[in-house]
Amino acid sequence: MLLDSAALVIQVLNGLQLAMLLFLLSVGLSVVFGMMNFINLAHGTLYMLGAFFGLSASNHMGSFWAALVVAPLGVALIGAVFYLLIFRRIQAAAPMKQVLLTFGLIFVGLETVRMIWGTSIHSIPMPDALAGTIMVLGEIYPIYRLFIIGLGAAVMVLLYLGLERTRIGAMVRAGVDHRVMATALGIDIERIFFFIFCLGCALAGLAGVVAGPVFSVYPGMDMEILILTLIVVVVGGPGSLPGAVVGSLLIGMAETFGQVFVPALSSVMIYLVMAVVLLAKPDGLIPVRTLHQ
Repeated sequence: MLLDSAALVIQVLNGLQLAMLLFLLSVGLSVVFGMMNFINLAHGTLYMLGAFFGLSASNHMGSFWAALVVAPLGVALIGAVFYLLIFRRIQAAAPMKQVLLTFGLIFVGLETVRMIWGTSIHSIPMPDALAGTIMVLGEIYPIYRLFIIGLGAAVMVLLYLGLERTRIGAMVRAGVDHRVMATALGIDIERIFFFIFCLGCALAGLAGVVAGPVFSVYPGMDMEILILTLIVVVVGGPGSLPGAVVGSLLIGMAETFGQVFVPALSSVMIYLVMAVVLLAKPDGLIPVRTLHQ
């Protein structure tokens, strides 16, 4: 199936929209894994909570923009509680214990969402200002999807400036590159990690509320996006902001164009991409450090 230039641009925009959502989710997970080798499979649950927090905030406050602020803050608070009560205590545990614990938290989150919000499928109303469409090379395209692309790009730039141009960013990079040496130099890695962990949780919640008007909000929505997010982290390279960017773009485009050009193989396209990348670069495309250190 060949696409004309207009249809090709539309699919590129669709790929960018998915890539930006994946970036918002993967960057926090990637940096957390890079800083402390902690495998948090419950990261997708934070995305789901962000969507439901956004749904409740939108319904009660009547404003999508209020939900866009409330949901990430609520998810960051939940993440802070998780970290202080659970995650901090198992930093040095074996990876299998981390996997089992966070996998169990997925089911805790799922049942909690079902008890509070029920099992129905919902949707977050998009704001009137973003509810229209524009013409892109003669093709109709939703303004809200362009908003997602712009928001993801803005967060990307802010994170880059924060990590590359600030003192706390230098501390984060030092902790990712060599945690023991950074601690020896007097950097409070625990406090830095706590801040970054909460920021990653907030970004997951932001991704959830932003996805609400486009995708359905329902219990269990976390599992599909979690798989894509983990693939992005592995492909891009754990602990790397550029890796999260490149991985998100690669997987977002592969998922989008796979459904267009090879629909029969679309369900395995991203796994093929991951296999090819890992055969060429086992530590990911832009790793901060090798996984064997």
